[in-house]
Amino acid sequence: MVSKGSKTMKSKNFFDSFKHAFCGIWYGFKSSRNFVFDFCFFIVLIICGFIFSISILEWLAVLICSSMVLALELMNTAVEEAVNLAMPDIHPLAKISKDVAAGSVLVAAIISSVVGLIIFIPKFLLLF
Repeated sequence: MVSKGSKTMKSKNFFDSFKHAFCGIWYGFKSSRNFVFDFCFFIVLIICGFIFSISILEWLAVLICSSMVLALELMNTAVEEAVNLAMPDIHPLAKISKDVAAGSVLVAAIISSVVGLIIFIPKFLLLF
């Protein structure tokens, strides 16, 4: 819905919300090589999860951590695009906004990597 005298847009129905969300995810694939890398790594983790028969709790940890990294990567893209729109020229506060958003992805990726190593290293070592 577009309100009178405003440029704010809202989905007309429930299914439009999903359409817009999938468009956002698709934009992440098209514009963010980090999102593509993170998604490919997520697929590798899923395959490893099946290969090593990880437990339900381990699946939950992998899925929560992976979805956190992917979601934050999309949010980082949203922040970068919004900052670019609002501040096309280089500005110190714009840089801070982008750096902090990127930092949130890095924190999630580091913690997720530690969780992944805790889950998969013992299983990998059992192969030898």
